[in-house]
Amino acid sequence: MAAQLKSRTSWRAKLEKPREAKVVPVPPRMRKSCGTGLMLIPRPLDVDALIREVPRGKLVTINQLRALLARQNDADVTCPLVTGILVRIAAEAAEEDARAGRKRITPYWRVLREGGRCNEKYPGGVAAQAAHLEAEGHTVEAGRVRNFEKRLVAW
Repeated sequence: MAAQLKSRTSWRAKLEKPREAKVVPVPPRMRKSCGTGLMLIPRPLDVDALIREVPRGKLVTINQLRALLARQNDADVTCPLVTGILVRIAAEAAEEDARAGRKRITPYWRVLREGGRCNEKYPGGVAAQAAHLEAEGHTVEAGRVRNFEKRLVAW
């Protein structure tokens, strides 16, 4: 199960904190994994908005999110570290919203790691993500969605 982080700032406030997206040259230390060119540092609300576009029954990988964000912002790549953090913030904010009684929350559980794997850092860990996915008709075995490729959104 994922460790619970304690913070005085709500996850919703972190998600909505005013920030500008930045497009910067890929830092030298990241060129081996990301290549050269321009790297997007996305805004939290942009990541959240994309996740909200994934319809019930469909899935998306974090790399698909990164690729679309890069295309939308005329960048070659989106920072993998920042994107992972922002997906986590969106997930935690969604759970705060659910606890507050909101019915429409960001469906973060539809975002998978590469290979169709569930994300242990989401609220409730792999078990909670698997439960959400199974409620939407997916089959999860050993922390991985079976035949996830057939259910990926086409962006």
